Amino acid sequence: MPEYSDDMNLVFHALADGTRRAMVERLTRGPASVSQLAEPFSMALQSAAQHIGVLETAGIVTSTKVGRVRTVQLVPSALAPATQWISRQQLPAEQRLDRLESLLAGSDTSPRQGECP
Repeated sequence: MPEYSDDMNLVFHALADGTRRAMVERLTRGPASVSQLAEPFSMALQSAAQHIGVLETAGIVTSTKVGRVRTVQLVPSALAPATQWISRQQLPAEQRLDRLESLLAGSDTSPRQGECP
């Protein structure tokens, strides 16, 4: 079985949760405070902070605190290894489907065994 880096495992773990994916999606529009990230989910700030902690551990976001406000921002480069891994898995699958499509298209137009062209 292939070995995967701990960093990539952390990224996939962090993105496995729908709430965290929604937070990442929100952060693509720009930095946001913890309360802004928590608002659409009607969750306590502590719960939002735990989700953000998972995203920070994975290196997907960073946060800074000024006074009482913690602002979170996306680290886009953190998603690159996961994107590259997904692309590497997608290409062979697409190639197999293309070969199957060609085979099926060719079988409709080619004569069957024992038939004359």
